[in-house]
Order: sequence, then C-alpha cells, then structure tokens
Amino acid sequence: MNNLNELEKLITRNYDNTGAIVVTKKGKKVYEYYQDGCTSQSPFHVFSVTKSVMGLLIGIAFEQGYISDIHTFVLDFFPDYEVKKREHTIQKITSYDLLTMTAPYKYKSAPYTKFFTSEDWVKSSLDLLGGKDKIGEFRYAPVIGPDIFSGIIRNTTGRSVLDFANKNLFEPLDIKVPGDIKFYDKKGQMEFYKSKTVRGWVSDPQGTHTAGWGLILTIEDMSKLAKLMLQEGEFNGKQLVPKEWIRECTETKSEWKTPIFKRKYGYLWWIIDEDEHSYAALGDGGNVIYVNPKKELTVAIGSYFKPRVADRMKLIKETLEPLFG
Repeated sequence: MNNLNELEKLITRNYDNTGAIVVTKKGKKVYEYYQDGCTSQSPFHVFSVTKSVMGLLIGIAFEQGYISDIHTFVLDFFPDYEVKKREHTIQKITSYDLLTMTAPYKYKSAPYTKFFTSEDWVKSSLDLLGGKDKIGEFRYAPVIGPDIFSGIIRNTTGRSVLDFANKNLFEPLDIKVPGDIKFYDKKGQMEFYKSKTVRGWVSDPQGTHTAGWGLILTIEDMSKLAKLMLQEGEFNGKQLVPKEWIRECTETKSEWKTPIFKRKYGYLWWIIDEDEHSYAALGDGGNVIYVNPKKELTVAIGSYFKPRVADRMKLIKETLEPLFG
C-alpha cells in the first residue's frame, strides 16, 4: 500500500459498509476516513463492542465496592430469582465465568423470538443459563446471556446501566448517550439495525439496558475509548477504570477454538496478538476498537450493519497498522 488514495480505494471496494475510521499514533490522529456523508459525530450501532464497554463498567463497579469478588456466584446478585427444578449448574456459575465467556447455556439454537418478546431480558438470560454443559469451556454468547451483567450493575448500584455509565465513564470522556431506545416488535428492531440517525442505548421493557449489543456511539466516542484503554484507564489526568482491571481485561483468560477459527479472550475483550499485547472490542458488521500498546496505535472503525462482511482485523493488521504504525 503506497498511498492514501490506494487505501481508500481498498476500503471502498472491500469494506463498503464502513462509515468512518480514525487512527491515532501516540495519542494523535494520523488518519481519518469518512464516506456516505458520515462525520465524526455520526452515530453507529456498535453491536458487540457494547460487551467490552460493559466490561469496563463491571471493573468500575468492582473498584467502587459494589462487586466484592469477581468469583462471586451469579445468583448471589439475584436473591429473588427462583431456580428451576432439576437445575444444578447455574448455582455454580460465577461472574468470572460470564466475563470470560466460559458459562454454559441451555440452548443450542438461541430462542431470540421468545427472548425479545419477554418483559425482562435479564430474567430470560438467567432462565437460559446453566444446563448440562461444563463450566469453563468457551461458549460465546452474542445476545442472550450478557444482559445478566446489566442486572448485576442495576442490582448492586441501584442505578440504571446508563446512569452508572454516564457518571463514571461517558461524562468524563464527553461521550453523550441521550437515553433509552425501545422497540416493540421485530419490524421495529430491524428498523433500528438499519437506522443511521438513532442515538441512545437499547433497553428492555423494564428499562434495563442491553449488555451484549444495542449501544450507539460515534467514531469520536470509540476513539476516546481506545485512548482510555491505551492509557491504562486514565483520561485527562483522572483514573476512570482501574489500571489493574484494564490489564485483566486484556490478558488471555479463555479461547474460542473451532476447526477454522481461533481467538483468545480476556474479560469481554478479544486478544489479538499476545506478543504485542494488542486487543480489540469487536462488533457485528465491522465495528472495532483496536489497541496496540507496543506501537502506541489505536484504530476505531464505525460500520453499518451488513451480513457477512470482510474481516476488519485483516484491514487493520495487513494495511492500517503497517501504514501508520
């Protein structure tokens, strides 16, 4: 790749649903890309990047004493939850198992219709947690399951996830998430996926915000979060997330292994290269917050939803990083 013109031809050709890219080196912007009328303030549904943001909120709650031990049994956070008869696994699952995606679930094929039409997505996630599979084996839960973290934040802090995030993370970063997003049928959900204007954070009928998807961020927001991670939880002279928690989030705790795919996992963050200690928050459609501490490089990519998109990590590792790193 010899010049920016070739780079942008490559992005347009192979990553056509990309709306914005920001690359920083040593804390300074070295490249910005926008298409389809996008600006630095255009909203993107970042899908599973939401999980990694939730990972930071759990760390803040832990630092503030709301969570005393990450190995606390999940059910200890939900004393009113009634365990179904003949269920003996859920009682042994800890928050650590959820953070590392090593908790089992009862379903083989996710019952999305039943889940989204329920009144309480946290309870629905608890209903599906456990089963016959072993605790400790990696099982990625894209939607059903992570909402348990939202319930933990809500029950331990007495605040909504968005209120807690605003006070402790978003406002110090000057990230504006205006309020709740709700939809009441599948049509509304599909319209949300396709929207290029909606802002906020999806919540269930109880007002509990999603933990696995549903957060809207701008490319500037994503770049700020990347900077926060690069600076080990510090931003503008204030330690927002404990340094030790950032380290725990970004060190290998588990691994997703399939015949054609292997990738390591920390606490709701993907480990990209252990030698360089690079890691990322990855969301459906090609949304990425990538951090390479060794090279002091960050990449934020905002993309619009499209099934079966090209791998953004290939773009980062083979093109952006060599060009700007």
